[in-house]
Amino acid sequence: MSLSHKAMRTCSIIWLVCLLLEEAGAWGFKDGILHNSIWLEQAAGVYHRESRKGRYQLTYKEAKAVCEFEGGKLATYDQLEAARKIGFHVCSAGWFDKGRVGYPIVKPGTNCGFGRVGIIDYGYRLNKSERWDVYCYNPNGKQCGGILTEQHRLINSPGYPDEYEDEQICYWHIRLRYGQRVQLRFLEFDVEDDTACLSDYLEIYDSYDDVSGFVGRFCGDDLPEDFISTGNVITLKFLSDSSVTAGGFQLEYFAVDSPTNSPANITASPTMLSNE
Repeated sequence: MSLSHKAMRTCSIIWLVCLLLEEAGAWGFKDGILHNSIWLEQAAGVYHRESRKGRYQLTYKEAKAVCEFEGGKLATYDQLEAARKIGFHVCSAGWFDKGRVGYPIVKPGTNCGFGRVGIIDYGYRLNKSERWDVYCYNPNGKQCGGILTEQHRLINSPGYPDEYEDEQICYWHIRLRYGQRVQLRFLEFDVEDDTACLSDYLEIYDSYDDVSGFVGRFCGDDLPEDFISTGNVITLKFLSDSSVTAGGFQLEYFAVDSPTNSPANITASPTMLSNE
């Protein structure tokens, strides 16, 4: 092998090692837990919102209204990219500033981002009646939630034991060690009640995100039953609108090391939506 070929091979190996070290820093394991912020729904003042009707239901006009309703505005490309650089990763296309559509990708995947990283940009849309999600920007927005990896912890609604505030959007992503399961136990529950739980609600997802694994949506003052996850992760999503508030909730989660014979399920109630 010539000297130049050896030098090129050495440079390639050094580059690969540096890349792997960078990946390990952002996506590394510690105590058996994968540490990253792939499903953290808010970063650098940017947050992802969808219609209460579900995914991809907002026209451009409606998307602007969603951001303004919460005291923000449509995120710019630069704001979305700044959030992406610190771990904001959402596999859902949404409107942002000036009628543009796209989504931020931190780590490439076969089913998200076409194997690329960066802002997956659909460009400026001529038809503003197309329906997507939305990316808003509000650096002064109320923040709550986070990624939780402790073996046991209490989770409170914002301000608990006082009433929670209006216009809250909270995501708690519980991630335990592989092979463990998450058990939820509700201690107190008082969330504004309405027939379809559209005003204020707490949702549970048996997954990394709030796209799949829907378990139930809860409001009112009935205490939800215990729930045990099928894997090592659970996502909790709490949302309050701009009007009536209530006493809030307190729950605890803890790790379950061995599978139970019959996984717990949440029994439907008048204040719980089905996954249909």
